[in-house]
Amino acid sequence: MTKAENTSSKPIDHLARRGAPDAAALLIGDRVTTFAELDAGVGRLASWLLEQAGGPGERVASWSAKTRLACLMPLAAARAGLIHVPVNPLLKGPQVTHILSDSGAKLLVTNSARAEMLGDGLPGECVVQDLKVGEEVIDSGGQGLPPSIAEPDDLAAILYTSGSTGRPKGVMLSHANLWLGAESVASYLKIVPDDRVLAVLPLSFDYGQNQLLSSWYAGAAVAPLDYLTARDVVKAVARHGATTLAGVPPLWVQLVEAEWPAETAACLKRLTNSGGALTPSLIDAMRTTFPAADIYPMYGLTEAFRSTYLDPKFVADHPTSMGRAIPHAEILVCRPDGTITTDDEPGELVHCGPLVAKGYWQDDERTAQRFKPAPRASRYGGMAVWSGDTVRRDANHLLYFVGRDDAMIKTAGNRVSPTEVEDVAVASGLIYEAVAFGVPDPRLGAAIILIVRGKDGVADAEGLAAYLRHNLPNFMQPQAIEWREALPRNPNGKLDRVAIAADWAKELTA
Repeated sequence: MTKAENTSSKPIDHLARRGAPDAAALLIGDRVTTFAELDAGVGRLASWLLEQAGGPGERVASWSAKTRLACLMPLAAARAGLIHVPVNPLLKGPQVTHILSDSGAKLLVTNSARAEMLGDGLPGECVVQDLKVGEEVIDSGGQGLPPSIAEPDDLAAILYTSGSTGRPKGVMLSHANLWLGAESVASYLKIVPDDRVLAVLPLSFDYGQNQLLSSWYAGAAVAPLDYLTARDVVKAVARHGATTLAGVPPLWVQLVEAEWPAETAACLKRLTNSGGALTPSLIDAMRTTFPAADIYPMYGLTEAFRSTYLDPKFVADHPTSMGRAIPHAEILVCRPDGTITTDDEPGELVHCGPLVAKGYWQDDERTAQRFKPAPRASRYGGMAVWSGDTVRRDANHLLYFVGRDDAMIKTAGNRVSPTEVEDVAVASGLIYEAVAFGVPDPRLGAAIILIVRGKDGVADAEGLAAYLRHNLPNFMQPQAIEWREALPRNPNGKLDRVAIAADWAKELTA
């Protein structure tokens, strides 16, 4: 697979056979699914999906909460030779319509309420099947499909992530990407069969989906949870005896403020973080709240799954570091000409190796912008992900984040495209132009501010806010909307985003 090391992978659906047959694999409520039951259920669901989709290679989407079917879909679709497209359950109709249309999905598995949200937006070639039918198939007792014989480079999934220039783009992931990602995480987190992983993150994210895959790679059990409050997480840790919990900074803020019985907090052996940096003060609060747990700060991007982690032994003395490369990843810090920077010299983070995705689905232009030949110094060669993030490497080979080249807003653990928020606002018909940007927020990481130029001097604030609530998920909602009669422009005639954000900040402090 690479010229750097002997990396071998299997079809991702083989994860259903990694654990002991009678060992717990999935914990949903009071129901325990063993690995033997997981493997059989994956086979039955795979057979049904193949029949519904019409043949191998088709895209099948799932849009639901963390049901048993949602958890089995990544393996079942792969076993059937299909390509899984998980949809974030927080998204609204317009975003889901785009994902279904862009991916060319032939099948959407969801519930009736979500299907109704799509209205006339459901692409004509896409068939909807009710979630309950899929759940019945899993329990049907039929034979099902045997484990697949897919090749490592065969496409297994398309994960949609917001882009800095507009609508979500689909990242193509192979069986090898998913298998080696699961192996990597299970390895450096030291997950063992006795572990219980509480999965609170959306399964449509690579970070969230890997909660399932890395647990099953290690032969451990995973307990999916849709939570409303931090108290729900506390109760779930106690109920399942969870040893592992992955989160994003806003969740950790809520969890360290919650009341934790000492015996419940002591269950947790490892805490992992991505989707934004942990502050030193938050790390201190996590260490106080969970004294028995190791903390693993991590950095990743969907295009290469994950790039770095900070070993827990370095967290106390280097709390702001991104750490070093995870297994199966090579991380280089490069100058614009592709040469390697010296220690403490800022450069672009470039991710090389077998975790690099296969590009963006049906988008050669954006693929060429992000996926480029690896620097000459790479021991892997091939294609690499040029992240657009500026980092520096110290004399101990620890990496530190310096800045982000694009305008993405990281809020509540989500990457939000300003352009997507702006496009929806303009589509309301109430404004001519809009500019969205993020500002620091102690709980969200960043809050979204929307500056708009209304039509004919009319400021219909309530109407615009109602439209955004109906057409954007909660994590994309602006914290503040402000109206302007005119917006500054740069010499090229484009909206001057820097000046607009600076003017807003100046008015705030005036």
